[in-house]
Amino acid sequence: MKYIIVLGDGMADEPIATLGGKTPLQVAKTPTMDFLAKNGKLGILETVPNGFHPGSEIANLSVLGYDVTKVFEGRGSLEAASMGIEILQDEMAMRCNLICIEDGKIKNHSAGHISNEEALELINYLQQELGDDRISFYPGISYRHLLKIKNADKRILCTPPHDVPGTPYKDVLIKHQIEEASETATLINDLILKSQELLSKHPINQKRILEGKDPANSIWPWSPGYKPSMQKLSDLYGISKGVVISAVDLIKGIGVYAGLEPIDVDGATGLYNTNYEGKINAAIDALRGDADFVFLHIEASDEAGHEGDVELKVKTIEYLDSRVLKPLINALGSINDDVAIALLPDHPTPCRLRTHTSNPVPFLIYHKGIEADDVDQFNEISAQRGGFKLIKQDAFIRNLIVKK
Repeated sequence: MKYIIVLGDGMADEPIATLGGKTPLQVAKTPTMDFLAKNGKLGILETVPNGFHPGSEIANLSVLGYDVTKVFEGRGSLEAASMGIEILQDEMAMRCNLICIEDGKIKNHSAGHISNEEALELINYLQQELGDDRISFYPGISYRHLLKIKNADKRILCTPPHDVPGTPYKDVLIKHQIEEASETATLINDLILKSQELLSKHPINQKRILEGKDPANSIWPWSPGYKPSMQKLSDLYGISKGVVISAVDLIKGIGVYAGLEPIDVDGATGLYNTNYEGKINAAIDALRGDADFVFLHIEASDEAGHEGDVELKVKTIEYLDSRVLKPLINALGSINDDVAIALLPDHPTPCRLRTHTSNPVPFLIYHKGIEADDVDQFNEISAQRGGFKLIKQDAFIRNLIVKK
């Protein structure tokens, strides 16, 4: 048996008045999801344990069966693995967003989804102006970058910028949890303020303003941590070779620590205009080859949720159905082994809230040998009647993969 997890980041939502009190998953045209539901088995999965923030890092680690209380060391260290950046024993890593601040408030977490080329120049500029033997900035993709600090204390309170659009940034600056971490908090807040002064004058941002685009006029570091210690999925579940396909450094970094080989796809953006065909073709090629496990991550629905764009979120779900799942089903006959397909979001990203929640998510598992339940649609409501009921921790991955 080979396995593929298709993860539609943030697909789950809540009932929306403009959709007649239904969720985007309920109203989207998803004949392939419904086929998988009718012939598979559904349930509800708790991906965010009590006491944890509902971030993609927590949810995706949980989906892969990891105990986040033991392995989670911050988002930055996971993204560093994807970027090929080593985290030394005396270093702390943080995700470092380029964000847009307007009238003293966080307008958005992405600087208007700034381009890779513009972001690269801005991050390199910040490294030149603010980097030193202790502080290092590393460019990533679009608004997602990395900050490393030597001899720093991770016991600080950081607010993810996508959680607080419209909030005065001064209200959500870094705070120390214990006195020993006060120097680290002060250092990072100072970097934020200095970045605002530097970035506001940069020609790239001046040009973006003239073009009616949001400027990337501040950094926003968050999710601190040290180098994590994680077992590989091959040790846990007997996988011989696994791959991860994603446009997001966080997901690729989780894959690296899990022992999965990252596959880069041209045109994979993490947005609604991502290269869906390229991603699923890469997944199918891996399954036709020597890979027995594929983790295919599609970010688009999450970004639509963060934008509060209901129509776009419905469209991204329909794209996932028609441009990813349908080609996958059509290709099953060309793969020289049975394939188990799992479909789920990692967490909800309700358009009303424009941020993640910790509510359990719907999931389905389909393969030739599974005993189907009587559910024939895939959404938040129908999955509650599924045969798996409500499960948590590593129960999802253990129901998908039989340890060899």
